[in-house]
Amino acid sequence: MKNTGDAIELEIFKNLFVSIAEEMGAVLGRTSLSPNIKERKDYSCAVFNRKGETLAQGSHIPVHLGAMPLSVQAALASLTFEDGDLVLVNDPYRGGTHLPDITAIAPVFVRGRLAFFAANRAHHSDVGGMSPGSMPLATEIFQEGLIIPPLKLIGRGRINDDVLNLILANVRTPEERRGDLLAQIAACEKGRGRILEAVKKFGLARVDRYAGLIQDYTETYLRKTLRAIPAGQYEFTDVLDNDGITNDPVRISVRITLGGGRAKVDFRGSSPQVKGGVNANTAVTTSAVLYVFRSLIEEDIPVNTGLLRPLAIIAPPGLVVSARFPAATAAGNVETSQRIVDVLLGALAKAMPGRIPAASQGTMNNIAFGGYDPVRKRSFAYYETIGGGMGASRERAGLSGVHSHMTNSLNTPLEALENYLPMRIRGYSLRAGSGGAGRNRGGDGIVREYEFGVPTRVTIMSERRVFPPYGLEGGSPGRRGRNILISKGRRKILGSKCDLTVQAGDVIRIETPGGGGYGLKTKRKEPR
Repeated sequence: MKNTGDAIELEIFKNLFVSIAEEMGAVLGRTSLSPNIKERKDYSCAVFNRKGETLAQGSHIPVHLGAMPLSVQAALASLTFEDGDLVLVNDPYRGGTHLPDITAIAPVFVRGRLAFFAANRAHHSDVGGMSPGSMPLATEIFQEGLIIPPLKLIGRGRINDDVLNLILANVRTPEERRGDLLAQIAACEKGRGRILEAVKKFGLARVDRYAGLIQDYTETYLRKTLRAIPAGQYEFTDVLDNDGITNDPVRISVRITLGGGRAKVDFRGSSPQVKGGVNANTAVTTSAVLYVFRSLIEEDIPVNTGLLRPLAIIAPPGLVVSARFPAATAAGNVETSQRIVDVLLGALAKAMPGRIPAASQGTMNNIAFGGYDPVRKRSFAYYETIGGGMGASRERAGLSGVHSHMTNSLNTPLEALENYLPMRIRGYSLRAGSGGAGRNRGGDGIVREYEFGVPTRVTIMSERRVFPPYGLEGGSPGRRGRNILISKGRRKILGSKCDLTVQAGDVIRIETPGGGGYGLKTKRKEPR
């Protein structure tokens, strides 16, 4: 085992870095304007070393956090940082996830030397593009919204109004975007201040040393976990319903090779990148791999770049999990990331029977909509994801009505949503019986009904409407989800991905998938 330094000090610094990220998250959530960030907590915060390697992250959104170091490193490669700077980036081909996720990066200088970074990523409810909410059925990234390469919003402590005004001129809800960007700035400033306090208290050399040792510590525990899994090759394949443009299924396939405390994760059997927006970039795929392998570790370890060291991810450019520019990527972050997790867990279930749960709902059930509110006399745009059923395990039934795997966001309170938008939630309940049967039953999905008060453009990006979440060890699949338009008393089944304009009084009903069941259901013996 590598030298981990003094055990007590290691624990102190581990919690110190994590607490900085968590405090940044508290500032971002409390000072933001949009319901998606303030209420749903669709944001993530982390601390990085001078190379852009993760030291610690808050307990935020998994798909953001594994990808964020690539954004910091892209900024390092293209800009010269100075004290007091703050850089924005959302480009999926420079470490971003999809365009609505804007990353704010603040360098931390100590005695004139770049020492650390504080950064956060937040999902903005609109960044332009061809439909409100910036989750369109696009065929290239230019249709999805404003692309922001690494650029300085703040230089040497002074905000660049020209950059800010350019961003706000390209979105449907500029005041909301301004408020959320200012919240991201405030969170970075909090992180920068807390890091400098730690350096002042402990000294740069000591903080630097333990920053490295924490990464070694994380690497050590992942290698220990991998050595405990039987060596060999394990494969699994699953599919996405379609890409939103054609009805063809999209294959996600993995082969995991384990041995010697290492894992090779090979996605070369996956489909080539597609025309629609389910393409994932390498940052999203890396996030999904890190999430799954971190979940195998029983010890309470910080999540950082040390997790990557025992892993080799093979995904040549041009696959649906490693798309090339200018492929559309809006759903790759939210839907393909979930299927990548499903195939990774499916393969590991063969290596670790009894340890891996059945598939959870396997989708984030994204809905984005917008229009003009005549009462408030302003445009509106909104985005949210909806929970569903969690897969059952050998030990227990799956949870119902929760967000799982690559999303960790919360429910938007109905009162906040209805106060903010010209619509109401007509129904919100669990979808009884949607979890897969088995010795332990999968969790149930959710039913959520949106009744619109004005003509509104709606986009739905969802999955598991054609192919259900799988069960394990004889358990049944979870029930597939459904999207339904109710207009003038008539019901119309919508596709898993669709774009439509609804009228006042129309209702969109989302029925989310249940989780897969686990184990064969045993018959109860009748008493004699």
